[in-house]
Amino acid sequence: MTVLDDRALNRATLARQLLLDRAKLPVVDAVAHLCGLQAQEPQEPFVGMWSRLAAFDPAALSGSLTSRNVVRTHLMRRTVHLVAAEDALAWRSRHDAMLRQRVLGVYRDELRDVDLDGLAADAEELMADGEPRTAAEIVRELAGRWPGPGPRALGEMVVAALVPMAQAPPRGLWRTKGGVRNVALSSWLGRPVDPPAPDGADPVGRELVRRYLAAHGPAATADLRAWSGLAGLPAAVAAVRDELVRFRDERGRELLDLPDAPRPDPDTPAPVRFLPAFDNAILGYQERGRIIDDGHRGLSVAGERVVLVDGRVSATWRVVEGAVTVEPLRPLSGADRAAVADEGREMAFFLSDGESDRVRVQS
Repeated sequence: MTVLDDRALNRATLARQLLLDRAKLPVVDAVAHLCGLQAQEPQEPFVGMWSRLAAFDPAALSGSLTSRNVVRTHLMRRTVHLVAAEDALAWRSRHDAMLRQRVLGVYRDELRDVDLDGLAADAEELMADGEPRTAAEIVRELAGRWPGPGPRALGEMVVAALVPMAQAPPRGLWRTKGGVRNVALSSWLGRPVDPPAPDGADPVGRELVRRYLAAHGPAATADLRAWSGLAGLPAAVAAVRDELVRFRDERGRELLDLPDAPRPDPDTPAPVRFLPAFDNAILGYQERGRIIDDGHRGLSVAGERVVLVDGRVSATWRVVEGAVTVEPLRPLSGADRAAVADEGREMAFFLSDGESDRVRVQS
């Protein structure tokens, strides 16, 4: 079985993640290809799209939210993601059990004696009018019938797990601040969430495997599980295994992939890329050695924005006093520093709406 080293996997990941060459894709198509973008920090998806799409206009992503072609919703790993509307409707039922279990993992004692199906029915009735509500407003409406759980536990269970919700704009729009107002996904998108598959069938699981590999492969089943938060995908993997090709990584793990997916030459040059906090290219794997050193792995879950140099996490970046400020994690060559500064100036220009191209690359 062919062994793919970390550099080969790195170039495959960059190609799948639209980070090797900026893609000429409509925003909705890019969001769908990536299987969504993690989006609990509302402005970060705009950075992710800028680094991936040619001539990206943030108004296009804002417009996709207001036109309801993409939505902000709790999905993979119980994290807020920006996903294509069709994917939100198709995938939500497949994630129901995981979402419940993850909220219960935090509030098990408070929710121990709660009839979750009954709570879900009451919450669905409340949200059926299609009116956006804050979690606090939902809790106030339900607390009289469900006095046992504390407000936080009740709100989290309803908003993140029991009722498929979208976060209504202006939350998530470019340069716009707005608190979270939740609206039933079925009301927001004008049709019900797709029902669960009959027992023994899992078309959504099989499609998730294929879509994940298209955006993240080659990858191990542990990577798929880490990305999705779903434990019940072995049957889906088994069902599509005959469609896939197999490799091994340097650690001996079996990697699966779509046969015709891009696997560029490991020596393909990789441009400098600035990534947002919690980017797919890092968090989409259980084993992240293809893109980030083990010693820096904590950055990916701490909300640090990072810079890829030769395809690997090599610096962090932030905006300080109006300047994009880059702090290297390792010594950079003169050519790499110049390339980082060039891309940093473009990032500063984007973030400032064309008013500044100030960048500092620290020693």
